[in-house]
Amino acid sequence: MTLDAEPLDRAACQAMDAADPLASLRDRFDLPEGLIYLDGNSLGAMPKDAAARAHDVVTREWGTGLIKSWNSAGWFDLPVRLGDKLAPLIGAAPGEVVVCDSTSQNLFKVLSAAVALRPDRRVLILEGSNFPTNNYIAEGVAAATGGRVEVRLCEKDEIAEAIDEDTIAVAITHVHYKSGHVHDMAAITARAHAAGALSIWDLCHSAGAMPVDLNGAGVDFAVGCTYKYLNGGPGSPAFLFAARRHQGQALQPVTGWWGHAAPFAFEPGYRPQQGIRQYLIGTQQILSMALAEVGLDIHLSADMGAIRTKSIALTDLFIRLVEQRCAGHGFTLASPRAAEARGSQVSFAHADGYPIMRALIAAGVVGDFRAPDTVRFGFTPLYVRFVDVWDAVDRLVAIMDGGIWKLPEHQVRDAVT
Repeated sequence: MTLDAEPLDRAACQAMDAADPLASLRDRFDLPEGLIYLDGNSLGAMPKDAAARAHDVVTREWGTGLIKSWNSAGWFDLPVRLGDKLAPLIGAAPGEVVVCDSTSQNLFKVLSAAVALRPDRRVLILEGSNFPTNNYIAEGVAAATGGRVEVRLCEKDEIAEAIDEDTIAVAITHVHYKSGHVHDMAAITARAHAAGALSIWDLCHSAGAMPVDLNGAGVDFAVGCTYKYLNGGPGSPAFLFAARRHQGQALQPVTGWWGHAAPFAFEPGYRPQQGIRQYLIGTQQILSMALAEVGLDIHLSADMGAIRTKSIALTDLFIRLVEQRCAGHGFTLASPRAAEARGSQVSFAHADGYPIMRALIAAGVVGDFRAPDTVRFGFTPLYVRFVDVWDAVDRLVAIMDGGIWKLPEHQVRDAVT
């Protein structure tokens, strides 16, 4: 899958697909005929087995088993069982990951736990240009302390220097949602620990797309979602990692009954679980959680090293073709050019990015737009082919050369971009 300096054509891309060790996994996804889906960094494609799994959960486990299925179908233990399945994909050990709730809720839990672990410190460090909800959640955690804690926003190259003896935790997204730049997890975590601070990582744009080694890097806490590269479905539950050394000491503040040491003892006071289950709050979304397992199983059948190798090749190819074939049309690369510094997405800046993306979607190439000017393309190696990259750029060339993006119907803003 290496790209050389020779001119590429569609046949060369087809040859790369023929040599792809992951090629057969595409057949496990239900992709519409003729559609090129480059938005797996926002919502992953549907596994073919998901519909059958949903039918089974609804008609047999719920419809026939009814309340018995909390035991007989394993519903009650599903958050921890799926956490153990997900753990090897992010470099965690069994008992350190739980699948539950949303990324925002889980971030609130671990930020609050970090604040409690460092009561004499007052600063949470986040990336200012990060996906905004992370910073909003941190602001809420800080506000709940009555002003004792403040949020300090830094940009990529300022983060390490900002960490000092007043830092509670550094809470960073591993792969930036807009540009796709990758932070050095091990180096930032080591810098935080040297200052006595904690490290918290958001894996939404890296889990399932590239190797992650939380324990190898000594990470304290992590959160992430299952609906992007893990293909769990819209609104599928998130996950939370708490290093074993913190369990039983770092307690999250939303003390719901599922995190109780004996939830069916119905005691009048709260007594926390000592393991990963303490990070649960209340009754979990079993239907969506069951579907998330389908995507996890596909990932566990693939080699993460091969996934990363193909991701790099796909994104390198896309950058090369856009810059060669769309030269003069005003696109500026907004992602790192160096593959090792880039996640599994490519972003280009363009002053008319929104109508261009609308025109692309109308032409059967689905990416997305992020304000103010970023067109964003995600490459899920499990189902995106090299020929898809060629054909996507082909359609982009036609849109730009023909001025199709200028049509009135492409100027209208949808609620979701």
